[in-house]
Amino acid sequence: MEDDKGPRSKKKRKKTSKKKKVLIEILSVFIIILAIVVISIGSLLGKIKGGNIGEAVTPAPDEAVNVLVLGLDIGDPNQTNNYEIKRTDTIMVAQYDPKKKDLDLVSIPRDTLITENGRNYKINAAYQKGETKVKSLVEDLLGIQINYTVKIDYNAFRQFIDAIGGIEMEIERDMYYDDPSQDLHISFKGGTVEHLDGKKAEEFFRWRKNNDGTGLATGDIGRIENQHKFIQKVVEKCTGPSIVLKVPDIINAIGSNIQTNMPTGKLLSYALDVVKVDPSTVKMWTVEGDFKTIGGQSYVVFNKSYNQELLKALHNTGDTTVDKTKLGVLILNGTKINGLAGEVKSKLELTGWTVVDVGNGNPTTKSIINTDNEELKKALNKDLPTITKSDKKLEDIKYEQYDAVIILGEDYKKLGE
Repeated sequence: MEDDKGPRSKKKRKKTSKKKKVLIEILSVFIIILAIVVISIGSLLGKIKGGNIGEAVTPAPDEAVNVLVLGLDIGDPNQTNNYEIKRTDTIMVAQYDPKKKDLDLVSIPRDTLITENGRNYKINAAYQKGETKVKSLVEDLLGIQINYTVKIDYNAFRQFIDAIGGIEMEIERDMYYDDPSQDLHISFKGGTVEHLDGKKAEEFFRWRKNNDGTGLATGDIGRIENQHKFIQKVVEKCTGPSIVLKVPDIINAIGSNIQTNMPTGKLLSYALDVVKVDPSTVKMWTVEGDFKTIGGQSYVVFNKSYNQELLKALHNTGDTTVDKTKLGVLILNGTKINGLAGEVKSKLELTGWTVVDVGNGNPTTKSIINTDNEELKKALNKDLPTITKSDKKLEDIKYEQYDAVIILGEDYKKLGE
């Protein structure tokens, strides 16, 4: 009996030994990959630059984060340090809601009209006044608070696409354009599928019209639609399991080529969350407006009525149970600034509030939100983040019909100021 069991036991031991060997090999590979990622992350800590981007606003735990992404054009290719003469070729806001696991990407046309002190200009020219100026304009346009800013140029863009192995892209139309001043030469044949490496990806991303003037009928809006198709391909590639193996190359690509005021730990934390997002749920938006020619210049004039769905999506984050269409809010102006309550009312309406009245209040230095409804207070704080003080509901009978009374004091500031 013992002799019969001997060979079987040896076979079992051999099988067990093989299984252990395979397991050890798998664990070894995993440990090596993990070590490479950790080492790469360590190197990233010293590479990312803060630059002069302005102060970050850290969101509360589990609160949606808004990141302004500024893609800069090449400027003068003969100058190495030429940020001063660059313009924002791409302006986007990425909003990630960690509770809902939602990712929204919002593109703002670079031809969007900005009017200040009677002067008109396009939003992409605002970069010459600094990143904080662009941030302020975007906050005012969308009625949100920007938490962090990321500034990236096409050098980083090219290296990132190369690091993830490029993108397979369907070319829907002929794309032929040359701009020697920016060393930009675009050549794609419509009806083909191209593998876009970093250089080719930049060309596809930047194309707007052909040398003969033909191209996209809607100009920059059509260009953004092209970009969204490309970004969708990138999202699909970056949310796959194989992306882990490419982390070192990605970090090396972006580490020294981006500037941000987001702490590195936060950047990595959000990145690890975002790669788990189902790419089919990522929503891409374009800020819409009317096409107008003013003073010989073509502009996109923001139209609130065209953007209701977008604005609702940006403000419908977290787990708040507040119904902005039913709760009454009164805004009292306690300052000497005429029309301030009306401005704040417009801002709230932009974010979905519909029952808002205005009036004048007693002069005061401090702005305050008065309500007994904690969820309502939280929602108002979110939409008016510069008002940090709050108190219980006012007992005066004339305010009885309102769920919240906002008093604007001399300390009230618009976002970005």
